[in-house]
Formats: sequence, structure tokens, C-alpha cells
Amino acid sequence: MFDRSLQRVAVIQPLPGIGDMIWHLPHIRALAQWIGRPVTLVAKPRSAADELFASEQTIERVLWLDRNPERRRGSHDGVGGFLRLIRSLREGAFDAAMLMHHSRTLSAAMFASGIPRRYGYGYGFDRLFLNQAPYLPPEVFDRHPHEQATAWMRAAGIPLEQAEPSLSVSEARRAAARQRVGAGTEPFVAFGIGTSEPYKQWGFDRFVELAQALLTAGWPRIALAAGPAETELAHAIHDRVGARINIAIGWKLGELAALLAEAAWYVGNDTGVMNLAAAVGIRTYGLFGAVPPFHHSSAIVPILPPDGRPDKATGMARITTAAVLEAIRADQTRTD
Repeated sequence: MFDRSLQRVAVIQPLPGIGDMIWHLPHIRALAQWIGRPVTLVAKPRSAADELFASEQTIERVLWLDRNPERRRGSHDGVGGFLRLIRSLREGAFDAAMLMHHSRTLSAAMFASGIPRRYGYGYGFDRLFLNQAPYLPPEVFDRHPHEQATAWMRAAGIPLEQAEPSLSVSEARRAAARQRVGAGTEPFVAFGIGTSEPYKQWGFDRFVELAQALLTAGWPRIALAAGPAETELAHAIHDRVGARINIAIGWKLGELAALLAEAAWYVGNDTGVMNLAAAVGIRTYGLFGAVPPFHHSSAIVPILPPDGRPDKATGMARITTAAVLEAIRADQTRTD
């Protein structure tokens, strides 16, 4: 059992993506509610956890775990980086740490920093540095990270009252996001055009076709949401389709969450933005041409290639605009 009397608890979630972070929010909340106080979250900078959870009451602060970033050497890489990580954890004076992963390096850092109660999954060598049950059986190793965390919560006897990730957004932030994007009071649809992996990108031509079809069908506006890397793509779509395309590129996650909360629904690539859309509670049509969908949110409606078999080589190209429009129409007919 996880000790409810603990005062200073660190939760280490080292998976780097925004979606990874959102998947683990129910489990972080459950831990904080179990001990009755906020926790410190240790996460990678790419997760943007500080922006994502700026208003989250169950997280008191975010410490960065700067390991294995893209295109540079992280401050916690190598022997020197490992020692810096140990020092950072030691300075936190934590009573306990929970590692939501199987990393033996991170579990060793927990041990070396002197954290007295060390929890984790304990699949393999990481268990050498952990000292608190429960531990998960090896067969859980191949499950989705959300399922792994859920299995550990169950084994620890910690109630997971809200299994699906959810984020609330204030009316003031929603109004500010509308004003910033220039949507006025008109209804709009959000397109998620970004992706961290090229094989998950649906592409310029298909997004243009979909935008034109929706505008022709009577939708007043479409907002394009993504990170700075998609700036050129967003402006190309705007230039091709016209003035009723609004661009929300490179926004802070809190601002983007507010914009998505105002959208009628989302359609787009399987990315962190897709998970963010589902977390704020809008219907979310995810294009799963490259990888199979994971059913962690009832808000996400997966759209697959015609044979139902995603693959990295041709999967996204085999999802046609007509198929997307039909999937959206059929789902909205069922939910109306």
C-alpha cells in the first residue's frame, strides 16, 4: 500500500510527449488525493507539463528531467548529468518518489538521492533500487503506459476515481482564445495538423480538401492548431482555402486548451493536441493511419484506413477525405 502519511512526494513520469503527460494525469491526481496534498512532478521539458498543468491543484511544482532530448545533449545525460539529477532529487527532500516507468537509471537516481520510500513498477532491474511494494508482473510490461499506471494504482489500493484524462478551462480563458484567433462568436472546427512523426501526418492536400468540404457544407470557420514546426503548413492551407481559416500555431498549451474547448469538434493527426482536445471534452476525430488507436478516452473517435489496419508506410495516405467526412457524419448522427 502507498503510505498516506507522506508529506513530500515526487511523481516521476519520464515519457516525453504531451499526450504521454495527459495519459498520466488521472494517476497523478489519484496519488495526490490519496495522500491529501499536491505532489511534485518530475517530467521532461518536451511534455510542456508546466504549461499543461499551470492550473492543476494536485501538482505543486514541476522539476525538469532533461534526459535524451532531440538534437542536443540534455543536462541530465551522461555521468555528470546523472550526478546533477541525483543532486536535484536530494534537494527536494522527498519522503517518497513514485516512478511511472521501468527505467533502472531513474530508479537508481531515486536510490542514490536518498529518498527513503521508493515506489515503481518493478518489472526488471529497476526493482533493485525500489523498496516499496506493490510491483507489477512482467506481463504488464507490454501494455500501454496508461494501462500500466492503472494496473499499479489498482495493485496499490489507490482509487482511480476519474480514469479518463480531463482538463477544465475557465470562461475567461476561452473568451480570450476566441478573441486571439479571430473567431468572433461563430462556431468553428479545430484541425490538428501537427505531428512529431512524419508517418502520422495526413498532409497538406487532404487537410485542404477537408477544409473546403466543411466550409462548403456551411461551417463558418476552421482553426488550425499545431506547434511552431507547422507554421509553413498552416499558412499554405490558409493561402489555398481562404480567409475563413484561422491559425493557432505555437500557442502555449493553456491557451490552446482554451481554444479547443470552444471548438465544436476536433479532427486531425494522432498527436498531443488530439489528446488535449479530448481532455477538454470535445468530440475528437483522430486519424489513426499509422498506429493502432488506444481507447483511453471516450471522447476520441478513431478513424482508420479502409481495411482497419494501420501501418506506418501507407496508412495515413489510405484514409480518404470522403471516409473522414462519412465517419464524422455517422458519429454525429448517433450522438445527436
